[in-house]
Amino acid sequence: MLILRNILFNFLFFTLSFFLSLILIWSILLPQKWTIKIIRNFYFGVILLLERHILGLDYRIEGWENIPKSGSFILAAKHQSAYETLKLPYIFEDVAIILKRELTWIPLWGWYPRAMGMIPIDRGSAKEALGSIIKGSKRILNDEQRPLLIFPQGTRTAIGEKRKYKIGIGRVYESTDTPVIPVALNSGVYWGKNKFWKRSGCVTIKFLPPIPPGLPVSEFMQRLESDIESESDKLLPPPIS
Repeated sequence: MLILRNILFNFLFFTLSFFLSLILIWSILLPQKWTIKIIRNFYFGVILLLERHILGLDYRIEGWENIPKSGSFILAAKHQSAYETLKLPYIFEDVAIILKRELTWIPLWGWYPRAMGMIPIDRGSAKEALGSIIKGSKRILNDEQRPLLIFPQGTRTAIGEKRKYKIGIGRVYESTDTPVIPVALNSGVYWGKNKFWKRSGCVTIKFLPPIPPGLPVSEFMQRLESDIESESDKLLPPPIS
């Protein structure tokens, strides 16, 4: 039964992604806040319904009290699969994401990140990429007062895989004087990195206590990695003996 559910889900996921990209194209002509609201409800919301009712996959949130009640902030999230890129923009409607520029080249779909004020970067040049990240982050955090989502490892990392945290998050932290909320999760248990087959269950997304601005970058990076990795490991199921 789960095999049939996976086939149906993946078919609907890709078909609806194209179909909705086509029929919602008019929304990119609206003011940014309305584009964001429409995509949140009619794209991310529809995908959530497919996950719940076809895959039997839901999510729960822990640590909501750690999200600031006012002002901008940075979400620094563990990145195990495509799941969190679909769920965090649903949970935080106006969040801006730092993403690969190549994603904006996808026909139709790629127009939406720019219309929603996301920050596309060219990873070919480290210097140019870092400059784009800092400039875009200041726009989001200081000018627009929106939350910013960064994946500190830069790419999806499978459970058990070790990948160094990139300095870009440290430079954004240093240059914007903004608190950082580490985000631990276990999405990879149910929706693996680049995996066609998904599992039913409940993903845990855990917001950890904020790291206040003002720490030395090296200390910040060490604390961020330690917090995210240790808490994400705690969310994994116990090994089968």
